[in-house]
Amino acid sequence: MRNPKWHRDEIILALDLYFDKDLGPMDSGNPKIIALSELLNRLPIFDYKPDQQTFRNPNGVTLKLSNFKALDPNYTGKGMEAYSKLDKEVFEEFSLDIKRLHKIANEIRQTIDNPELSSEVSKIENDETSETDSVKEGQILYKLHKVRERDRKIIEAKKKKVLKEKGELKCEACDFDFEKTYGELGRGYIECHHLIPLSNFMVNKETKLDDLALLCSNCHRMIHKDLSISSIKEFKSRWNAL
Repeated sequence: MRNPKWHRDEIILALDLYFDKDLGPMDSGNPKIIALSELLNRLPIFDYKPDQQTFRNPNGVTLKLSNFKALDPNYTGKGMEAYSKLDKEVFEEFSLDIKRLHKIANEIRQTIDNPELSSEVSKIENDETSETDSVKEGQILYKLHKVRERDRKIIEAKKKKVLKEKGELKCEACDFDFEKTYGELGRGYIECHHLIPLSNFMVNKETKLDDLALLCSNCHRMIHKDLSISSIKEFKSRWNAL
């Protein structure tokens, strides 16, 4: 059986290496290519790898880097033209913003290099967004975002603070109150959303209470449709503009 197609996270990491000025020879014996191969094999994305021996091995990584040559207008030779639609999409998104590419790739690497974080990310279920692999910053940071906003300790601290200040737990976007609607069953229930956009997400940055917003399930799902939104005010203004 063939191994699964490359995901956005993998392409981001490969493209970051492609633009490394100190990459050296683009072949399977290059230590940097070997290191990337090992990193890709540690990504908590694939539950099943049909061919363990060839899965993202140095030869496969070298071929992926060669695909980028065919997309690179600054490359004077001829690259491998068997690139995918996603290869082209990611290349066009990041080739003019190498600094942003490097930042995101670095955050992905830091997550994978932290065994505890990597394990937590692997436990996050797939949803429509992750299954379509549509988040520009990739699945790892998207799922890490979910890990942070599901941290029971900080969620309870956020609820406690809001209850003390306002005496109730309402959705910050639409004012829905679970307790008023469902009575005792809804007492104390509300979801938490992490407001830091994925493009600015930092693995080693501690989550503060002001980084979180309390949302009803519907608003939380809708704001996850565009994780570049950095405030509830911005979310509401887009909603009201419809």
